[in-house]
Amino acid sequence: MEVTLNGYYTLILATLVLLLGRFLVKKVSFLENFNIPEPVAGGLVAAIVVYLLNLVWGFSFDFHQGLQTACMLMFFASIGLSADFGRLKAGGTPLLVFTIVVSLFIVLQDVVGVAMASALGLDPLLGLVTGSIALTGGHGTAGAWGTVLEQEYGVVGATTLGIAVATYGLVAGGLIGGPVARRLISNLGLQPTPVNPNPSQVEKLAAEQSLYSTKHSEKEVSANKEMFEKPDNIRLITASSTIESLALFAAALAFADIMTLVAKGTWFELPTFVWALAGGVIIRNVLTLVFNFEMFDRAIDVIGNASLSLFLAMALLSLKLWQLTDLAGPVLIILLVQTVVMIGYVYFVTFRIMGKDYDSAVLSAGHCGFGMGATPTAIANMQAVTDRYLPSPKAFLIVPMVGAFFVDIVNATVLQIFTKLPFM
Repeated sequence: MEVTLNGYYTLILATLVLLLGRFLVKKVSFLENFNIPEPVAGGLVAAIVVYLLNLVWGFSFDFHQGLQTACMLMFFASIGLSADFGRLKAGGTPLLVFTIVVSLFIVLQDVVGVAMASALGLDPLLGLVTGSIALTGGHGTAGAWGTVLEQEYGVVGATTLGIAVATYGLVAGGLIGGPVARRLISNLGLQPTPVNPNPSQVEKLAAEQSLYSTKHSEKEVSANKEMFEKPDNIRLITASSTIESLALFAAALAFADIMTLVAKGTWFELPTFVWALAGGVIIRNVLTLVFNFEMFDRAIDVIGNASLSLFLAMALLSLKLWQLTDLAGPVLIILLVQTVVMIGYVYFVTFRIMGKDYDSAVLSAGHCGFGMGATPTAIANMQAVTDRYLPSPKAFLIVPMVGAFFVDIVNATVLQIFTKLPFM
């Protein structure tokens, strides 16, 4: 029996899922410690309930797709509207180098995913799901690309698999980041306590941190840390700033709709949510750089976070867990390989290219966080390291900027190229 729910009931259920997720995260320490998002915690429980209803009584649910799509597009538009390329000056050369390092890893992650999927007899497109779609991209990108793969490429269960892989990535990214950083730091001769530290190394690091702090204020670093990582922080916004921000969102979505129609059937055809992200980037930087327009970042953050939460809740409500039965074994093998590749890359590439110093070790912990999970996991990894050793303003400036929006822009570009390859 199929039950169809209109937009009103879909929205009601989505908000109930979010409230359930908030309750679970507060009560279950595991969920809080590993930064599992509230929509994921509540949504997985809801997905299990839907699965049991299907298993026992044969019920299936058809939720309002238009509302889910709108929230998805709003979220990706918010990423674009937050992508201020003027902030590149704040990070300087290290930000550019780190972005390149992360970009190369995204390509590697997809190569590994596609190669492993093909070797195990799976659709190569599922390799992208077990690659940067769900791991680097996280739940939002997994839900968006999952819908595209299902509707345009006929890949059954792509959304369900993407959400499951993204959840694994959050936990794995939180587990490997700290140990990898501690190993790298121990190789530098630093100790987590003042017992017999290396005086020259400590003095050198202290001098570097002092010099860096003079260039980048604590206020600037803190602002970057809170872009997307802390959705529950109080942000002072007004009705007028919200309306102006919604107008920018509307412009980005209109741009996405127009470009989707214009590009259809051409060589530059892209999913609508990619155009929404690109539209946000263009609108943001034209207004700020050409017209010196002051963007209301707080309002953009609130709207973007709310849209993401609602989108994830609706996507998880629509999961069909029974579609994963035959994929569990091969997918687990791919994910274990991806985890080993992540560890090896940050150890031998990220750490060395970023300078082989304390800051690069903290950056490596952050890269493990959003390379496998999401930016909040990256922040948690770095906080665990800096609480045990020394502060790293450089890492806390660079990682949120790359993880919050630059990585999504690069990831969307890389994925679009991969989906157009002839062997996919």
